[in-house]
Amino acid sequence: MTLLPHAPAMAQQRMAMPLAAAQAQRYRLGPGDRLHMSVFKVDGYAADVEVLSDGTINLPRLGSVQVWGLTIDEARRKIAQAYESILRRPLVYLDLREPRPLRLTVTGEVQRPGLYSMSARGGAAQLSSAGGGSAGTTVSTAGWPTLVDAIQRAGGITALGDLADVEIIRPAPGPGGVPQRLRFDFMTPLRDGGLAQNPQVYDGDSIRVARAEALANEDLITSASSSFAPDTIQVQVVGEVERPGVQLVRSNSSLAMAIQAAGGLTRRGEATTVQLIRLEPNGKHRVDQLRFDPGAALGSSNNPPLHQGDVVVVDRHLWAKFNEGLADALQPIGPVINAASLFRLFGP
Repeated sequence: MTLLPHAPAMAQQRMAMPLAAAQAQRYRLGPGDRLHMSVFKVDGYAADVEVLSDGTINLPRLGSVQVWGLTIDEARRKIAQAYESILRRPLVYLDLREPRPLRLTVTGEVQRPGLYSMSARGGAAQLSSAGGGSAGTTVSTAGWPTLVDAIQRAGGITALGDLADVEIIRPAPGPGGVPQRLRFDFMTPLRDGGLAQNPQVYDGDSIRVARAEALANEDLITSASSSFAPDTIQVQVVGEVERPGVQLVRSNSSLAMAIQAAGGLTRRGEATTVQLIRLEPNGKHRVDQLRFDPGAALGSSNNPPLHQGDVVVVDRHLWAKFNEGLADALQPIGPVINAASLFRLFGP
């Protein structure tokens, strides 16, 4: 295979992109982190410290050392360099014993957008760094919050959430830096199969789920059946059903499922004039007239998947309306009139 002249540069660019993304996803120290520092084979230098509100830690013989925004490995190298004025070639070990709570912002198409605090104190959620060899920073994902965890904490995505456009905005490591933006497409692996990333989230991250402009019913069902969606949604089913009111149904439920959850139609219900009322993103209500068909395929025109807050109205059939209208008309003379009178009144 012949490579174009610029192919090596393109290959280097493709290799640099994953490296940059990996660097962006490394844990960085901040106020509240609890650390343990020690110097190999040197007594009296071990210390358990906490990163203070100004981003510093107090170490033996050194005093305050600024570590805010540094990775574990960067902080270790900085401490080792500082100790070189006191010790000869010090080998410094630095462990994150207890990470600070993660304060996140989750916005966009989630059920409960807002600010959240999540704990990263799982049993195996520990980061460490040691000098020498190729140790570097290691992260054990057990117990550490991920992007999916944060979205679920915000109630899951709405029916209009675009899983092909989920973004993490990560603060710059240092003052005056540019925030890092990491984009993820979850719809493609959910729909077509394949590997999907579930990155860890860190303190200060802002997560945004974009609004989908237009989603096919198949994609709506895929999203509603995924771990990004809430387990249940609330819809109102009113009119001629056995148990009218708010119904708690699965997030991928259809119109027919909601009506069946309400006990089905009463004997006066009209299956051909069911109204689906939905609040659109522009603030207007959309009203569709459908036909109740329990056997219709999920996602078909008469059995669409429901959204949070949908209202289903089951009307009365014409015969029930006629009977009620007749009863209202005859109510004032009800005690007087009988069947014979009705025959004479409406008969030939």
